[in-house]
Amino acid sequence: MAAGKYWNEKIETLPSEELRALQLQRLREQVKYCYNNSNFYRKKFDSIGLKPDDIKTFDDLKKIPFTVKTDLKENYPYGMVAAPPDKIVEIHASSGTTGTQIVGAYTKEDIDAWQEIMARSIYTAGGRPQDIIQIAYSYGLFTGGFGFHYGAQKLGARIIPISGGMTQRQVKLMKDLDVTILACTPSFAVHIAEIMQQDGINPKEDLKLKCGIFGAEPWSQQMRQRIEEALNIETFDIYGLTELYGPGVSIECPEHNGLHIWEDYFIVEIIDSNTGEPLPDGQEGELVFTALSKTGLPILRYRTFDISKITHEKCACGRTHARMFRVTGRTDDMLKVRGVNVFPSQIEYAILQFPELAPQYLIILDRPGALDTFLVKIELTEQAQTNTQLDLKQLKHNIQHKIYIITGLTVEIELVKPNELPRTDGKTKRVLDLRKGKM
Repeated sequence: MAAGKYWNEKIETLPSEELRALQLQRLREQVKYCYNNSNFYRKKFDSIGLKPDDIKTFDDLKKIPFTVKTDLKENYPYGMVAAPPDKIVEIHASSGTTGTQIVGAYTKEDIDAWQEIMARSIYTAGGRPQDIIQIAYSYGLFTGGFGFHYGAQKLGARIIPISGGMTQRQVKLMKDLDVTILACTPSFAVHIAEIMQQDGINPKEDLKLKCGIFGAEPWSQQMRQRIEEALNIETFDIYGLTELYGPGVSIECPEHNGLHIWEDYFIVEIIDSNTGEPLPDGQEGELVFTALSKTGLPILRYRTFDISKITHEKCACGRTHARMFRVTGRTDDMLKVRGVNVFPSQIEYAILQFPELAPQYLIILDRPGALDTFLVKIELTEQAQTNTQLDLKQLKHNIQHKIYIITGLTVEIELVKPNELPRTDGKTKRVLDLRKGKM
């Protein structure tokens, strides 16, 4: 199927009118499937008097109520499954760090669809059958490892299924096995780069790594630049959710001007997170997705909490599918400090303006009295740590000023030694909120 720069040129470059027609056809089929096979959606439709045949145009999509994370938690584990038990071939789940896990139930058809969009995504980022892909996302209930595995398998590439952790072993195998593509979280890529530096490995001379495909957590443009410089690679942002198969919902192309959403599998909307009203292209809001082909656990108008913006303009790469831009944060990650709304990504943006600082930080919030305290612990780089001429007091002042300009908040800064903050092979915990229970 793959040829040239496209995995599936016909679909990826389908004229917008034909793509929209395909989406509408699949939407109407999916709505009927949900109504006929999902007790959850049938009850939801019946409660407002909505019938599948009422969905005739894209404007009618707004008649369908939103699906939210609470729905999946309240119907844990199988309350939203639409396929018969003997048709479910695989189960995945979210981490469950904020309570009941989100379960994803997959039929054989779902696995095939997931494999297709992941193969397409890896190919879009430059992956080819001759590549050697080191998958350092965790394998197991988390969708990251298996999503990349299935896609790389269909692509025909050689797979190193190392999973997360074992950072020094990761580096050794990357070198010994001539790995060309690294797939992991951006924060783990930073940690890998740190270990390489400690072990005296020069990526440009000692490795054959050409690109990295990173996702599962928000990361800034500054973080991208740090990783690309440290590993001597081109990086690609990938997006996905357990509720929507997993990774592979969208991916950057080499133009790096947004992530292509595979619209033959998904409909994307952008809404005002407060009112639920739709927003025009180019305006920042909350992403909402409808999966068009899921049979195990179908999902209609799912509110992701992820903040982004979209465009339907044709990309310079030739692909016609809508693009979403870098996720800047999540509405449920937003911190309210002294009456001000702050995203951790804003703090990261400020920190990475300073070459003396490593991209490792921890925000600590507390309320020992009547007011919130806001402390940011940040690691110095190895070079800064050994620089006896560095004025740490002035550096802290400069960081405080930069954060104040961005957020309007005065924060305390604590500069710590390299490698002092905890590392993880998964999503790095950036916030420690000790105010819980004190509100």
